[in-house]
Order: sequence, then structure tokens, then C-alpha cells
Amino acid sequence: MTRAQTLVAVFIFAIEVTATVIGQLLVKHAMEGSNTIGFTHPRTLRLFATGVLSLTLSFFLTIGLLQHFDLSFFYPIQGSTLVITIVAAAIFLRERLSPQLVIGSLLIGSGIVLVSLS
Repeated sequence: MTRAQTLVAVFIFAIEVTATVIGQLLVKHAMEGSNTIGFTHPRTLRLFATGVLSLTLSFFLTIGLLQHFDLSFFYPIQGSTLVITIVAAAIFLRERLSPQLVIGSLLIGSGIVLVSLS
């Protein structure tokens, strides 16, 4: 793989991870809003639709990336989205991070590092 191809791959991986995290956060935020203002409220529907579009983009990028990379390379990067989503939810949705969640995230992060080193 040339340097230019590597840079393009890193860029596409970054978009895929970002789209996944943003999509999950938007859908979660829409579902929380549906409890107070209702699911049919235009704001809730916009958040939900944007989240679904973001997750759809992520899905198609995932399919494209799977065609070009080994699973042993792809899935550690894909697995990092879980940890990033937890941190982003704490920051943007003000979700509480329990000690169990922090320890679990650290274990997942450690597992991702171990798998990527093998």
C-alpha cells in the first residue's frame, strides 16, 4: 500500500468511526427527547433521521473497508468506537460514568491494543 493509499484509508476509517459515534449519540438523544416532547415532534424526528443517516453512512463505509482490509486489522479499529461512544456520551449527553463502566472501557481498550499488536 502506498503512502497516499494509507492516508486515504486512515481518512475513511476516521469518517467511519466518527459517523458511527455521531449516529449513536443522535439516536440516543432523539429517544431521550421522545420521552418528554414525543417521537412525532419535528425536533425529535430530525435528530432521529440524522442519526439513522449517519449510521447508514457508517454501515456502507464498513462494507467498503471490509473489502480492502483483513478482519484482524479492521476490528480493533471498529472496536474502538465503543470506547469513543462511551466518552462522547459522557461529554455530550452528560451520562454518568460508573466505576464499572470505566473499568469495562479500560478493559475493552486494553483488549483492542492486545489484539492489534498480534
